[in-house]
Amino acid sequence: MRRLAAGGSVIGALAALVFTLFGGAQAQSSERAVAISVGSEHACAVLDSGRIECWGDQGRNETVVLADGEFSAVSVGWLHTCGLWVNGTIECWGDNWYGQTRAPDGAFSVVSAGWLHTCGLRVSGTVECWGNNDYGQTDAPSSEFSAVSAGWHHSCGLRLSGTIECWGSNEYRQTNAPSGEFSALNAGGNHSCGVRSSGVVECWGHRTNALGGEFSAVSAGEYHSCGIRPSGAIECWGNDVGGQADAPDGMFVAVSAGRQYGTCGVRANGTIECWGWYRPSKADPPRGSFSAVSTGQFHSCGLRETGTMACWGEGAHDQTGIPKGAFQAVSAGGFDTSCGLRENGMVECWGGNDHGQSDAPGGVFSAVSVGAFHSCGLRESGVIECWGDNRYSQSDAPHGLFRAVSAGQHHTCGLRESGEVECWGNQSNPPPGRTFSMVSAGSNHSCGLRESGAVECWGYNPYGQTEAPSGVFSAVSAGAYHSCGLREGGQVECWGYTFDGQAQPPTGKQIAVSAGYDYACALSEAGEVSCWMIYNGAADVPAWLREPSAAMPITGTGGLSDSGMSVREFGLSAVAALGFSVVLLLALRRGRAE
Repeated sequence: MRRLAAGGSVIGALAALVFTLFGGAQAQSSERAVAISVGSEHACAVLDSGRIECWGDQGRNETVVLADGEFSAVSVGWLHTCGLWVNGTIECWGDNWYGQTRAPDGAFSVVSAGWLHTCGLRVSGTVECWGNNDYGQTDAPSSEFSAVSAGWHHSCGLRLSGTIECWGSNEYRQTNAPSGEFSALNAGGNHSCGVRSSGVVECWGHRTNALGGEFSAVSAGEYHSCGIRPSGAIECWGNDVGGQADAPDGMFVAVSAGRQYGTCGVRANGTIECWGWYRPSKADPPRGSFSAVSTGQFHSCGLRETGTMACWGEGAHDQTGIPKGAFQAVSAGGFDTSCGLRENGMVECWGGNDHGQSDAPGGVFSAVSVGAFHSCGLRESGVIECWGDNRYSQSDAPHGLFRAVSAGQHHTCGLRESGEVECWGNQSNPPPGRTFSMVSAGSNHSCGLRESGAVECWGYNPYGQTEAPSGVFSAVSAGAYHSCGLREGGQVECWGYTFDGQAQPPTGKQIAVSAGYDYACALSEAGEVSCWMIYNGAADVPAWLREPSAAMPITGTGGLSDSGMSVREFGLSAVAALGFSVVLLLALRRGRAE
């Protein structure tokens, strides 16, 4: 099988020809997209001029393209982005906590940004990966490949023979690639997909019910996947809680299934359309009267006045599958775990347990709090005990007595009996000399309620989530990139990642508030729970890239199936860029001939 890669000189010549035909750099209104890559909170597109345009979350500068120039591909990770220059070198920007943006020197034909790592295919055919390697996802085999794709905690490569080899985490068998010959592959969240030489898509790992029939391209997201039919139509399968698998009609030349609940595609005319992201099930609580509510990243749980529980939202790992019986407290974790405090003081957890966060110890507790991948409980004696992930020492509770505990993403905070707050893990303590009556640990920041009723927050602050408004509050809750507080009069007020008026708390008197990942829930005086979304910038495509009236006429029906080439999420290869350039040039020639 021929290696599906092209030298930077060929790509550069084609890109230069496209550039010349368009008469040099164009204004934004006349530039159209030829490729797209979608992550959790941001997305990027390669335009026909070779320029990269990004939008959405920029907390780690992941949407700030470092330099102008001609790129042949772009790949979006979680909080970082990588572009492939037409000369074959890779440039990355955004979060670099694990070195995932520190691209090695040399020429590449493919770049693919994963969750916290990145992989590239050198022009020689060898794969090189960098960044986080907790699961061996950067330990690429030393043989030759024609394509590579970086997923969440694993990576996959397409060998010259057409067989697929994967490495890294295999918790859901996402690295157990089937035998046989493939023409394209894509590594997603906890699953992988490949296009066989016959055009049939086959997936393996978690959520692998691929549709039958022929496809020319496939993109594996976190919990859903999408493919392009030879006709140019997009069909998706898997989780559709936010509408991410409900693809619009029409002809597309590229598709990228996002890391969470969104999908974007490039139409045949070069415009971009996105769908999904809004998760009605997560923000749609059941009816009835509740006494407490807790929001996680993908699900929420409420405690009814009878002591029974109700959970709603994403339930991929049974985090909404509630145990029978009565509880006195509940905590919905940051990802896919929930824990409840039984009336006898025993803690019971359910849902995800990949780090042991559901393995609650025995004994009596007075409180429980679930973070991203760890959980903590407050013993009746005042001692804090944590279990689960401890990569950042977030489960190493300090000695001494506490009266409250709150588990965040990679850190934990406790309220000592003296009123002082102490945090441990990947997060700093509040300013010294302060005493609080309440503490809440969010993703990368924390907030405390002073005894005077003033709110004070600290930690990561790209969106102002630590810049609490003045005034008197009775409660505070720290979410992912936003915070919410409950005023003394019962009004809810949020700050931080709440752009464009998307944060619309309920009116009327509330008695509790809980901030989740990108939404929040409140409990009214009558016991009713109401939830509202905050914001997701990845769906906010710039107007000039989604207006059909300004679209450049590109013809074709997917364009890449005839040559066996395909679009791959998180990293379009130089081959894909070449395919798009050929389609584009043929369209221009055909248009001029007419």
